Amino acid sequence: MTRLDLAWRTANPLPRREDGADKNARGRVFAAGGSRRVPGALALTAQAALRVGAGKVRMGTIEAAAIPLGLVMPEAGVVALPEGADGELGADAAAGINEQLESCDAFIFGPGMGGRSDVDRLTRQVIATPRAALTIVLDAAPLACAAGLETLIAAHQGRVVLTPHHGELAYLTGEEERAIGDDPERAARAAADRFGAVVVLKNARTIIAAPDGTMLVHDSDAPGLATGGSGDVLAGVIGGLLARGMAPVAAAGWGVWLHGAAGRAAAEAIGPIGFLARDLLPHLPRLLAM
Repeated sequence: MTRLDLAWRTANPLPRREDGADKNARGRVFAAGGSRRVPGALALTAQAALRVGAGKVRMGTIEAAAIPLGLVMPEAGVVALPEGADGELGADAAAGINEQLESCDAFIFGPGMGGRSDVDRLTRQVIATPRAALTIVLDAAPLACAAGLETLIAAHQGRVVLTPHHGELAYLTGEEERAIGDDPERAARAAADRFGAVVVLKNARTIIAAPDGTMLVHDSDAPGLATGGSGDVLAGVIGGLLARGMAPVAAAGWGVWLHGAAGRAAAEAIGPIGFLARDLLPHLPRLLAM
């Protein structure tokens, strides 16, 4: 078990900043999600990806939220996708999502999604085709639908990052949540083996497990991170680093550390409890330079 300390970060450096590189060279992210219930979650994810240095971000969401989301996030493109009867992305959104995946480096799927009526089929359709140049972050409802998709996920050969909290991992694996809490290292390792993916098991003590046996741990001292939208920011940070060319386990490790450090910075500037997920975002560029 390796801690995400300075020694680890030094041994696993961030991508070099290339002077003169254009925005495409810094990586392209496509983030799909949102719903009528949570239409703004993708704005947090997109901003986080840009704040950690991704060059271009495009957001795919339900048509009713697309224009408002684009106005909130003028730095990102927006794609309107079909909506299902429950106000979530519909199964017909798969064609539009797959079209976007042909021209991006990292795909973040799930922020702001909560329904399951069409999500099972949609998730299966958008991860069915592995692309050697594409890495995927599965979050929220699509993550919850990963149970039964082990073969599809493993076919991506380690280029998928799963970001469950303890309850989501219990749903994925059929284990009792209490058993996961009693031994999160074992649970994360077993899930990484089962799905052939990097697993970020989120909690105050976050465990990162990779299929090759790598195990990382980060103990958070920022209780204010337990707030709505915090996971959407984390997904964006990891996705942005993936787009910049980091290996999945390194992107997950740096993402967890940056998220935690931003939480500490927000706590110092605002207060230990009560800062918002959006308050994490301005701290990320400075933390990248540390």
